[in-house]
Amino acid sequence: MIHISQQQRLLQKLTPQQIQYLKLLQLPTLALEQRIKTELEQNPLLEESEEVEEEPELEAQESEAEAPANGTADDAATEEKKGEEFSFEDFLNDETSFSYKGERQDDEEREEMPIPATEALAQKLLDQLQLADLTETGMVVAREIIGNIDEDGYLRRELNLIVQDINLTHNMQLTDAQAEEVLRRIQRLEPVGIGARTLQECLLVQLEVLECDPLIKQLAQDILEKYFDDFTKKHYEQLAKQLSVPLDHIKRALDVIAKLNPKPGEGEITAQENYITVDFIVTEEEGDFVIQLNDRHIPPLRINKRYREMMSRRKTSGVSTETKQFLRQKFEAAKWFIASIHQRRETMMKVMRAIVEKQRRFFETGEGLKPMIYKDIAEVISMDISTISRVVNGKYVQTDFGVYELRYFFSEGISTQAGEDVSNKEVKQRIKEIVEAEDPHKPLSDDRIAEILNQQGFNIARRTVAKYRESMMVPVARLRRKI
Repeated sequence: MIHISQQQRLLQKLTPQQIQYLKLLQLPTLALEQRIKTELEQNPLLEESEEVEEEPELEAQESEAEAPANGTADDAATEEKKGEEFSFEDFLNDETSFSYKGERQDDEEREEMPIPATEALAQKLLDQLQLADLTETGMVVAREIIGNIDEDGYLRRELNLIVQDINLTHNMQLTDAQAEEVLRRIQRLEPVGIGARTLQECLLVQLEVLECDPLIKQLAQDILEKYFDDFTKKHYEQLAKQLSVPLDHIKRALDVIAKLNPKPGEGEITAQENYITVDFIVTEEEGDFVIQLNDRHIPPLRINKRYREMMSRRKTSGVSTETKQFLRQKFEAAKWFIASIHQRRETMMKVMRAIVEKQRRFFETGEGLKPMIYKDIAEVISMDISTISRVVNGKYVQTDFGVYELRYFFSEGISTQAGEDVSNKEVKQRIKEIVEAEDPHKPLSDDRIAEILNQQGFNIARRTVAKYRESMMVPVARLRRKI
């Protein structure tokens, strides 16, 4: 028997335009530039122009993109209804969102400063080997070994496997001993220690060519060769006993070892890789904060006027139905793309203003960070927590006190004996200061650090101190000890 029933369900449905807006919202500045370039290539109706139309009023875009900002099911349904109410002719004649232009000043240069060309580490090593007395076979081995050196300067692949590959590829009869000799010569190139297979080998190679007191140098070699485990665990008294030398001699040997480079391949970072492009710039002027969205490199966008005229009612003669349908789809995509960029800008500025207001003391003095979570900002600007997360993720702000990731301003709170809450980042800073001021001969344990913090008014347990210390990459007390 057939039963007919009625059900009412609440669903959250995102339109393609909302999804596009959310994707653009989470992009940092550099990624947004690339996304715009891709859209310019794919959509013929969207074009870049230095002379754009008058900047649109944002009321129309906010009404179109209000649902993505709030991210609720009711708003999504409302947005879908709005889309049904507009005809294509209304959409075509709407002049409010045909263009976008960032805040770049007319006198600003869009070109970046040129970056000097750099030579790769592998090429530097090969250039040095050209001056060495290596046979043709030796150069083949050297190229294969250098090609397997990682970014830290270590040879992580087994040498016998490299030999097998060379013999199979070049039909050679290379032995492990021959490859070992080539590796030995590579390790003594600049930077010395490159191509080492272990930290112990890396330090010993550097120590071999180091010029210093012969007695201390020999003692350092004995420590690294025979008592490397005790050296890493900082068992200084045991080292002095086993080597039958005064503790002062151990200290001098350790000072020599401390000057060696544990990562000889490190430092080959280009300027492009070591550069952060900020998304916001916050400056203080006469007691007020000026917040700028760093979009001066975002190209001005507009919809091509010629295509718009072709799509109008007066210009339809001679244009096929397929062409008109294609232009209509691309027109809608271009307009929604521009509207999404406008809405992204408005949302990001709202979030940044709320962060500055909540953390006003930090932006004024560079310290005094308050505990704050995403929900606090979401309540201020009446948006969903997921929207705040998208804005914060991967974004940076330039302040008068340095460049910070937006996530830096969000942290949990630690209660004080005065009944106030302070950011856990402030507590981490206190732990760092305590560790830096400790006696290096008798470093403080986590229990002792917790006692000091409690005396300063922070209610904190030993395990919390250990967690914060580990997050700051500060070693345990035993490994901080010095002679």
